[in-house]
Formats: sequence, structure tokens, C-alpha cells
Amino acid sequence: MVKLFNTTLLALALAATAAASGQATGKRPAAQRQTPAGARPTPPPARPATAPAAQTPPAAATATAPGSVSALCGCEDKPLPAVLAVVNGVKITPADLSPETQQRVEQYQREVIEARKNELNLQINSILLEAEARKRGVTTTKLLEDEVVSKTVNPTEADARAYFEQNRARIESQAGRTLQFEEIKPQVVNYLLGQRQQEAAQRFSERLRAASDVKVNVAEPTPPATAADRARVFATVAGRNITSGDVEDALRPLIASVQEAVYTLRNRDLEMKINDILLEAEAQKRGMTARALLDAEVNTKQPVVTEAQALDFYNKNKERVNGDFAQLKYQIIEFLENQERAKLNESLADRLRGAAQLQSYLTPPVQPVYDISTADQPSKGNAAAKVTVVEFTDFQCPSCAQAQPVIERLIAEYGDRVRFVVRDFPLAQHADARKAAEAAEAAREQGKFWEYVPLLFRNQSALSVANLKQYATSVGLDRAKFDAALDSGKFAAQVERDLLDGQRVGVSGTPTLFVNGRRVNGITYEAIKAAIDEALKTAK
Repeated sequence: MVKLFNTTLLALALAATAAASGQATGKRPAAQRQTPAGARPTPPPARPATAPAAQTPPAAATATAPGSVSALCGCEDKPLPAVLAVVNGVKITPADLSPETQQRVEQYQREVIEARKNELNLQINSILLEAEARKRGVTTTKLLEDEVVSKTVNPTEADARAYFEQNRARIESQAGRTLQFEEIKPQVVNYLLGQRQQEAAQRFSERLRAASDVKVNVAEPTPPATAADRARVFATVAGRNITSGDVEDALRPLIASVQEAVYTLRNRDLEMKINDILLEAEAQKRGMTARALLDAEVNTKQPVVTEAQALDFYNKNKERVNGDFAQLKYQIIEFLENQERAKLNESLADRLRGAAQLQSYLTPPVQPVYDISTADQPSKGNAAAKVTVVEFTDFQCPSCAQAQPVIERLIAEYGDRVRFVVRDFPLAQHADARKAAEAAEAAREQGKFWEYVPLLFRNQSALSVANLKQYATSVGLDRAKFDAALDSGKFAAQVERDLLDGQRVGVSGTPTLFVNGRRVNGITYEAIKAAIDEALKTAK
């Protein structure tokens, strides 16, 4: 039941917003970002071209109009250049970006505006929840269990089947394949349970608000224009103020993800515009159309992917694909053909760019730096090191297991120059992950965390409580003490604390790494090493 409390608390807080305004809650940007559609074929973007450090855009930065969606969002970390790039003397401005890109940017910005409203309600309801728990002499966890979890009727198999049949087309579209009810039944049941809990949470939040002294000072919470503006009081709940700064601090992870998503959209569109200009210029130089040039340089050179190559790919990636080869053969061939086409496209783009005069002024956003506690956490390396790597992990997550050799390699490479810290972030979809995290803490209590954890990663399909206890014997733990800790949930609160801390800094999947509080983009040896080296350089 503990694994439901985070989502229930969020639902409790957001429900009031939906009830009061009828508006949808804000969401994080989708991880999958599509390339904007182009009027004619272009090579995919090559590596972004950056201007020399001393150069400045040939025009002043664009101003953000007061009252605009961008201003209300408050999520531009720097003014957008009036000229995004210059290609052989041709200027590309923000107005040249595709309507699709501009619409999606505005959509992301509107989501932040909605999220700001929702966050204010979240903080209001969190205060009310804590006050009610104190009044009853129970924890907030117990209060939620009594008022939300215990009052939610579990969906039946018939409920889940009916929902699946009604939404089959959408579910299968998202999955990208035909599905049978039995293989997706647990996810449907959990989804319906979450919906019912949200309804129960909404009813509870309405009762708390009706019985409490809540004063909301703003209809539309806006981002602080100045540092002093952060002290502006948005709401007062039972004598406690919620300020603009309180809301904005909680939104930092969301705003950072929006900034990254917006930059990705703009940069991808910009890169396509650059390639488009270069492609047209080269086509004119050769006296042909852009389509004919692509045919000559890409389409006619694309190798044929054989069934044997597809089978080889399938065998090498069997654990990561769902289905047998006969079922997936044509999808794999298409995938490999697209890869080959992308290589030829990129090669053409590289050649055209190499002969061009090109300056780009669009720069990526700066990742925020978070204060992440490392107190009372398993760690390796020098506690006084100037660089600390914090990994949020899930012992049932395959990606986390794959990342461990990389982490171990970096630990050995940097020695005492870097401290590596592990924090728990068991995902809800991994049924055994939370108990495995508690087991790891129980092993740490006996000084065997680093001996115990590899067994969890090597046996991710066998993490039942009985298995966890068996692994404790394997590493020589005091079984009586270990079993008592695991059975009593002694370390459940510690795991929950890690989860909440991770959510506060924007962790939504695993593994997620931070180097000196700055999130690492990409869990590869090269990406993490680059982040560590940069932090070491800065620390000097």
C-alpha cells in the first residue's frame, strides 16, 4: 500500500484545482519528440554548429512581451536570439521556425502555466493534510490510508476488461502492436485503481478545504519578475503563507524539462532549416532539383537489408524486443533500412556543412543545480571529495543493472577524487523493487551493502522476499537481524524519503544521475565522465 501514497497525495492536491477550475492538470513534456514536418525532403540534422565564443548575434535579442504565453510561463532561461543562425549570409529567425514547432513550444509553455496553478493547490492541500493528521494524532500516511486508500473499491477483472475493450485502439496504438487483455490486465487494473483513488482524494480534499481557513490571493499565479517578487504571498492556509518562491522552487524540475524540450524542438527545426538551405543551394549549383540530389546521394546508395542481417539484429537484441522473429522480421528490416538511410543523410549533411559559412546562436539551456542530501546514504570514495555523483536507482530496473559496470568503471578510475552515492527510487511498475530497496538498506545496516546489491542486479526476475533473504545468507548476513528488518518494514520510511527527494529534483525514471547537483543527460560512460571532468575543472 505504501507505493500508492505518493500518487495519492498528488491526486489529493491536484483534485482541488480540477474541481475549482475544470482545467486539466499540467504534465511533463513527452519524452518522444517528433521531427517537425518539412515541405521537402531534407537530411536529418547533423551535429549542431556553434558560433565562436567571441561572436554575438547580428541582431538584438528578442524581448518577451508582457502577458504573452512565454512571459506567463517564465521558463525561458535566456532571451531568444532575434537571429538563430546565418547560413552563407542567409539569416534564420524565430519566425522561420515551422508553425508545428511554434505551436508545440506554446503547448509546453501553457503546461507550465497550468502546473503553476496546480502546484499552488498542491501546497495548499499538503498543509491541510498535515494539519488534519496532527489533529487526529496520526501520520499523513495513515490519514491517506484511512480516507483514500481504504475507501477505494478495487477494480474487478470485468471492469478492467470493459475499459480495455473500450480503449483498445488507443492502447494498441501507444504500444505499437496488437495486445491481448491478459498481458496488459495488471496495468489496466492499476490505472483504474489510480483513477478511483483520485476521485476519493478529490472528495477528501474538498472536505478539508470546506472546514479550513484558506485564503488564496491570486487567481492566476505568475512567475516572479524579480528576486524580491519571490516573497509575494499567493495563499495563506491556517496562518501559514505560501509564496511565489515556494511555488517556483517546486517547479524547477518541470521548468528545466520544458526548457530542454523547447530547445530540442527549436534546434531540430533550425538544423533542418540549415540543411534545407544547403540542400537547395547545392542542387542549384549542380543544376538539379533537391529531390534529384537526394536520390543521387541517398536513395540510390542505400544498401538492401537482408533477412540474415535482420535475424542477426534480432538475436543480438532478443531480450529487448517483444515477439518472435517471424512476427517482427519486416519491422526490423524497416528499422535497419531507416538506420542506413539516416547514415547517408548525415554524411551528406556533414559534407554540405563542411563547405558552408555557418554560425548558430541558439544555445542549450543550463541545467539547474539541486541540493541533494547525501546524509546517511551508501557511498564509495572520499567523503571530502569536491565532486559527488548521486545515482537514483531501482534494483528491478534493467537499465540500472546495465549501468552498474559503467558506474564501477568510473569509481575505479576516479578513486578518492569523486564520491559516489546511491539513493533509492523504486518505480511503481516494478512490484518487487521497493522491498528490494529495503533489503539493500538492511544489508547496509550490517555493513554489506556493496556485497549484497550485485546479487539484486543479477537476479532481477527473482526478488521475492524469500529470495531476498536467501541472498542475505549468500553474503554472510545475520539472518535473524536481516529478516526482522525486512519483515517489519524497518527501512520503508527511508526508501520513501529517497523517493520523495528524487521527485523533488525531477527524477521520474531510473537510473538518474546528478554530478554536484546537476543532472547528467545520458547514462553512458562518456556522458558521465564528461560531467565529472567538468565538475572537477569547476571545483579547482
